[in-house]
Amino acid sequence: MKNKKILFMTQAAMIATFYVVLTLIFQAISFGQIQVRIAEALTILPAFTPAAIPGLFIGCLISNIMGGAALWDIVFGTLATLIGAVFTYLLRKQKAFAIVLPPILSNTLIIPFVLRYAYGINLPIYFLAGSIAIGEVISCGMLGMILFSALQKNKEKIFGYHN
Repeated sequence: MKNKKILFMTQAAMIATFYVVLTLIFQAISFGQIQVRIAEALTILPAFTPAAIPGLFIGCLISNIMGGAALWDIVFGTLATLIGAVFTYLLRKQKAFAIVLPPILSNTLIIPFVLRYAYGINLPIYFLAGSIAIGEVISCGMLGMILFSALQKNKEKIFGYHN
């Protein structure tokens, strides 16, 4: 039991670290009204381990703080990632394409309002939603599915236990 807790905490910490590093390395495209946050590809990880939920939450929180995000972005942007991670975990036994839908949808529905009200970007909400959706499809949908396919073959070996 103790080893399982250590494994969980280690995985969560590693996922948080990868999320922060990817967000900050690609900071120029990770924030703003047109964004492709490469780290969002990691939102498929709850399909493999529940440790990804706190890992993604903490990683997004730290990334938003370190990236200089507005307070409402720190709160609601991180919440969008948490919602996506939880629902990805709940859909983990569904077809592979279903696991990318929660982070795409949660970010598409939440982030346009953050951009409008936290940053004062005066573009139509539907335009902001469209630009966020495109970025999420690239990061979660395309890059996330590539990552999913790569991890699927050796998931027990990589994550240490079967979900």
